[in-house]
Amino acid sequence: MKIVEPLISEINNLFNKYDIDEEIDFKLSNIENFDYQINNLVKYQSHKNIEEIVSKVNLLLSSHELLESFEITQNYFINIRINLIDCDKFLSNIQENLSTQNPKRILIDYGGPNIGKPLHVGHLRSLNIGRSLQKLNKVVGNQVLTDIHLGDWGMPVAQIIAFCELEKIDIKTLTAEKLIDIYPKASALYSDSEDFEHRAKEKNKELNNQEKKSLNEWTFLKNISIESIKEMLSMLKHSFDLWLGESDVNKLIEPMIESLKKEGKVGLDDNALVSTQDADPKILIAKSDGSYLYLTTDIATILNRLENYDFDTTLYVVDARQKLHFIQLFQTIEYFNFPKREYEHVEFGTINDEKGKPLKTRDGGTKKLLALYEETFDYIKNINNNLDENVIHKLTNTVLTYSDLLTNRKTDYKFDLKKFTNISGKTGIYVQYAQVRAKNIIKNFKSEKTSHQLNIQTEEERNLAIGLLNLELIINQSIKFNEPHHLANYLYEISNLFNIFYQDENILNLENEDLKKSKLLLTKYFLNTTKLVFDCLGIEPVDEM
Repeated sequence: MKIVEPLISEINNLFNKYDIDEEIDFKLSNIENFDYQINNLVKYQSHKNIEEIVSKVNLLLSSHELLESFEITQNYFINIRINLIDCDKFLSNIQENLSTQNPKRILIDYGGPNIGKPLHVGHLRSLNIGRSLQKLNKVVGNQVLTDIHLGDWGMPVAQIIAFCELEKIDIKTLTAEKLIDIYPKASALYSDSEDFEHRAKEKNKELNNQEKKSLNEWTFLKNISIESIKEMLSMLKHSFDLWLGESDVNKLIEPMIESLKKEGKVGLDDNALVSTQDADPKILIAKSDGSYLYLTTDIATILNRLENYDFDTTLYVVDARQKLHFIQLFQTIEYFNFPKREYEHVEFGTINDEKGKPLKTRDGGTKKLLALYEETFDYIKNINNNLDENVIHKLTNTVLTYSDLLTNRKTDYKFDLKKFTNISGKTGIYVQYAQVRAKNIIKNFKSEKTSHQLNIQTEEERNLAIGLLNLELIINQSIKFNEPHHLANYLYEISNLFNIFYQDENILNLENEDLKKSKLLLTKYFLNTTKLVFDCLGIEPVDEM
């Protein structure tokens, strides 16, 4: 944290003299009247020089200009309260404070939708978490590439083509809406009819053999699906750098497998191709009928990325039910001696209804994302029918994004529109209202100039200033653990601190111009910080409510 870097450096140098060589454990404090806590000494209570170390730390902190006060507890927790005299240079340059000295190249894989199917509520968390991780990493200076990773090949596509042939449907006449209706019918028929199963497998072979007619039909299906997906994503304010899918690695799979056979990394087991690594269960690479699995195309996708994109880390933003798949994927590429890179499964839970069951339609089907969007839009419009529709669209996306990111990604949550639109609760509506209130204060200020320096007089002002300074800690925590909920909770906390500060006294009615300008400057710092946080969460601020 930039404001305390000199202090941290001095403590670190002191610790090093006593062979305590580790990163300073600097955290927010929950002790009243203190801002931060340093916990390194807690585990060194039995250190032979602990009393001497504590004495030296005491001496260092007693005379340090960055501190107002401190305490060292009996268990050697160090609690500190910092001096905010020079906090302006940190609050006025928040972007600079966030820049990393060691930028990384990160690729985010969204484990995206299948062509032929609409986006449904199950895609919402992947989209929101992925976008927030993208923006968080970009704001600190990391290079980020996003790939939707479409499911655009294999048996599901073959089933659609086979169904259209069976029903004498001209594929070129299909719309995205008609395709959405066909997909479940084809899937059900594949399960119920051996004749149709055989027909679909033949179509799959034709696709794999690059037969022109089937390829043309596949291309048409893919194009209308992508157009429909992009339309929905545009409404939700999502975009991707890469629109690649399983089809883009087809030509890599056979040469890859031949190379792995020569190296003894794969072999036959009951006519199926498996990895020869010692694993239970055995890791399947190709079925006995020669068809490939998601694991196969994911391995080939990694190979494709290694050859065409320069990256240090790949984040797979895919739900927790795919955990075993990614354990096997990461084990397999290590066994296959792929070049060393970092890979992480950023898993997440499900969105449930008020009874705690996965969100469904009334007839039990998977709820479409468009239906959830429209339901949320109509709910907000009924409450605020005097608002411009463009504002309602922004608030709709705020609710669908903020309520999703507020929950720890590893847990499920219940989608509750009444709760998520409460203007007084921990909601997207609440944080939007706080920044609108701040904008109105600035807009109604008549003077040409605000103060150039804060003059913090009250505890409410101090609490808000400390809260704004904490942004750096929260963003680093969110990136370290790939958990945007820390930032979403932080946005609520600083919004709440601003509202307390706002309600303490009427800023615009203050007679003391210097105090008024200082409070207005703090309001501007709040606005600048919330604007950055909104962006990192994927939320657009509104100007009225």
